[in-house]
This record gives sequence, C-alpha cells and structure tokens, in this order.
Amino acid sequence: MGGIVIAMPKQDDAARIAEWIKRSDIWEEIITCDNGSEVLRTIENREVSLVIVSRRLRDMGYEELYHYLPHDVNMLLLTRTADCDLYSSNVITLQIPFKVGDLLNSVRMLLPVGYRKAKKKPSVRSDGDKLTIEQAKMLLMDRNNMTEPEAYRYLQKSSMDMGRTMAETAHMLLTLNAD
Repeated sequence: MGGIVIAMPKQDDAARIAEWIKRSDIWEEIITCDNGSEVLRTIENREVSLVIVSRRLRDMGYEELYHYLPHDVNMLLLTRTADCDLYSSNVITLQIPFKVGDLLNSVRMLLPVGYRKAKKKPSVRSDGDKLTIEQAKMLLMDRNNMTEPEAYRYLQKSSMDMGRTMAETAHMLLTLNAD
C-alpha cells in the first residue's frame, strides 16, 4: 500500500488539503509534514506514491526534495506562478488559487491505479473509442519510443489538461499526426 505525503510550511494548509482528500475517498493514509527532512524520513519508513508540496519548505525547496525522492514517487507542486524550473513526467504543477476539484483530479491522476479506492464503476467506452485510444497509444509508442503505460498516461494527462475525454484527445492526436 502507498500513501500520500503533504508537505507545506503551514500545517493548517496541509491539514486542509488532507481533509479534502480524505473526504473524497481517494485515499486514507495521508501524512502531513512541514519540512523536507521529515518527508524523507517518512518515505524511508513507508511506501509513498505521491508528495504534494509547495515551492518552499522550512529547510529546502521542492527541486532539492525532488532529487532525494525515489524515482517512482510522483510530485504535485502547488505554486502561485505557472512556471516550474523542474521538468519531469513525475512532477505536475497546480497553480494557486485552485479549485478543490482540480486538486482532487490531479491527485487521482498521479496515484497508481492499484492504490486508488474504488469509488464508482468506470464509464463504459464504445468499441470505436477503444480502437481510437489504442491507435493513439500505438502512434505514441512508435514515434516517441514510449512504453504502453507511458503512452496511456500521456493520453490521460493530456485529456485532463484539455478537459476532454481520452477518446477525444486520442482522436485529436491521430488527426494532427495523420500522414
């Protein structure tokens, strides 16, 4: 089982975010910290899937913390500015102020599928939508040397960023890359 660590210099902010996540039934094991050293000690003792962090903690910045994290831990950076000095597939930024729904959707996207609580039955895709998504994944795998999970995650993240379904995003990708 994995957990979520919320690292904020103000514990009230971390507690509020933890409460939103717990209320949404995304995940129960949530640890709040106010400095990077505490985050790293927590990760040593527990399996952690996601770290939600502000730009600056009491003892280090998010970039330094990221470099100490295991490679399989994702980071959600909450920041007032849209620019981020760290570019990685494991780091997603969410600009402050944000809607609670945007935060929860970002957390859902960054948690591994097996660690999420089952909240509702997934929507059923038509055979045409499934075929379009498969074709888009194959295109990404061929042209960008991605693995299938990487291609799927790319489509998933792109569709969330654009506010569209995965089938719509896959269709746009195929249309833009038609030979």
